[in-house]
Amino acid sequence: MKPGIDRAVARTWVITLLLFLALMVNVTYVQGFQAQSLRDDSLNARQFEDRFKIDRGPIVARGERLAWSEQVGDDRFQRRYKDGAAFAPVTGYFSVFSQTGLEEAENHFLDGTDARLATSNLVDKLIGKHVPGGTVESTIDPDAQRAAYGALQSSGARRGAAVVLDARTGAILVMASAPSYDPNEVSTLDRKRATEAFDRLGDQPRKPLLNKAAYELFPPGSTFKTVVAAAALRSGTGADTQVKAGRSYRPPGAGQAINNDAGDIGGSCDLPRIPLIEAYAQSCNTTFAYMGAQKPGNGAVNAQAGRFGFGDRIEFADGLKSAASSFPATDQPSLSALGSIGQGSAVASPLQMAMVAAAVVNGGEVMRPRLVDRLRAPDGSTVDKISARRLSRALPGDQAKQLRDMMEAVVERGTGRSLRGTSILGGKTGTADVEGASYNDRWFIGFGPRSDPRYAVAVMTEASGYGKESGPIAARIVDALDG
Repeated sequence: MKPGIDRAVARTWVITLLLFLALMVNVTYVQGFQAQSLRDDSLNARQFEDRFKIDRGPIVARGERLAWSEQVGDDRFQRRYKDGAAFAPVTGYFSVFSQTGLEEAENHFLDGTDARLATSNLVDKLIGKHVPGGTVESTIDPDAQRAAYGALQSSGARRGAAVVLDARTGAILVMASAPSYDPNEVSTLDRKRATEAFDRLGDQPRKPLLNKAAYELFPPGSTFKTVVAAAALRSGTGADTQVKAGRSYRPPGAGQAINNDAGDIGGSCDLPRIPLIEAYAQSCNTTFAYMGAQKPGNGAVNAQAGRFGFGDRIEFADGLKSAASSFPATDQPSLSALGSIGQGSAVASPLQMAMVAAAVVNGGEVMRPRLVDRLRAPDGSTVDKISARRLSRALPGDQAKQLRDMMEAVVERGTGRSLRGTSILGGKTGTADVEGASYNDRWFIGFGPRSDPRYAVAVMTEASGYGKESGPIAARIVDALDG
C-alpha cells in the first residue's frame, strides 16, 4: 500500500474513532445526566404511561404509613392511602394524570430516581437499573391531624382549615382542610374512573381538591390586628401606652365610618383612649383602623406584614408554595383602615396566620414551615434530614414578649375568654364579613399548651357567628398534640 493511501486510511480510522467516542460521550451524558429531565419534560407523552409499574416508597408520619404501594397483577402497583380525606392536604394524590402534595414534592425520591438514591456504580445508572423508592417521613402528628379534620367536619362550617406549627422548628404538625376528598378515588389505575372522579370533585363549588390551609386566601378579620399591633410596637408604642379608641372612626377621605363590632368586643372600646393591650384584648376596630390609616400608617403595617411572610409564596416542601397573603399598599387611608382590621383587600392563608402566632411565641423569629422531616433509603438509612431554618425576624425579643402578653390577655379577659382553663394560653379571635353571604370567616390564632407553649395554631371556619367559635377547635387540636 502506498504511503499516501496509508495516511488516508489512518486519518479515516482516527476520525471514525473520534466520532465513536463523541457518540459514546453524548449517550453517556443523555442517559446518565439528562434522563430525568427528559422523562419529566411536558412534551414527553410517555411520562405517565409506566407510572404504575413503579413500586413507590411510602409516606409515613411518626411511624404510621399514610401512603404506600400495593402490587396488583404481575407488574403494576396501586397507590393506597390511610384515612385519605384527613391526610389529603399532606400526602396529596398520585394519579394517572398528575400528582400533588408530598407525592409531588418528593416524587423522584418516592419513585427511586432521585440522585441521592443512585448507586455509586455508573454502569447501573447507564443501563437504567432501577433504584428502589425511598421513604418520606412527614412532620405531621397523625393523631392531631385526625382531631383537626374531625373537628372541622363536625363544626357545621361550609369550609374550614387548620394549621399547627412547632414554633421553634417550623415543623408542620397539622395541615387540615374541609371539605376534603379521598385520594384513593383519584389514584385508581383505571383512567376512566380517575377522570370521572376528577370531574365530580372539580364540579363541586367548595373545591374539595384544594388544600385550603395553604392554597386559599381568606380575609383574616381581627387576627390581622396582631400584625398591626406588632407595627405599633416597632414604632415605639408600648403595650401599656394609651391609644386612640372610641365608638366610631372615619378615616381621612372616607365616606363611611368604621365602628366597633358589638358581637365580638368588650365595652371599653367605646372609651376615647385605652391601653394598647386592652384595645387588642377587646378587639377595638377603631384603634387598629386608626393605626393602619394614620399612625403608624400603611407603610409601617405593610413592612411589618412582610416580616411575617406576607407578600411571599411560602415554600413548605420542595416545590410546594403557599398562596401569597397580602395587605394593601396604598395611600388611601380608607383602604388601609379597612385592611388593618382584616377586611377589604387584606387576605391571608391559615398557614400564614399560624406563622404570625408562631413568631410571637418564638421570641419574634419566624421559622420556615416544613412538611418533611427526613428522607430514608429503602434500607432504612437516613439520606437527608431537613433542618430547621429561620425565615425572618418579625420582632425583637422584648416586643415579641409584649405581644405575647397581649395575646394572653385575649384569653384571660378579652374576646377569647371562653378558652380560659383550656390548653390555649394566648390567642386572637377574628370575624370577617363575607360580602353577600350569610356566613362569616371565623378565625382563631393562638398558642399552647399552657405548660410549654410551643405550638402555634390557626383555625378558620366559614359559618354564622364569631371568631371565638373557632377557638374550641384550636383547643381540641392542641389537646391531641399534648396528649
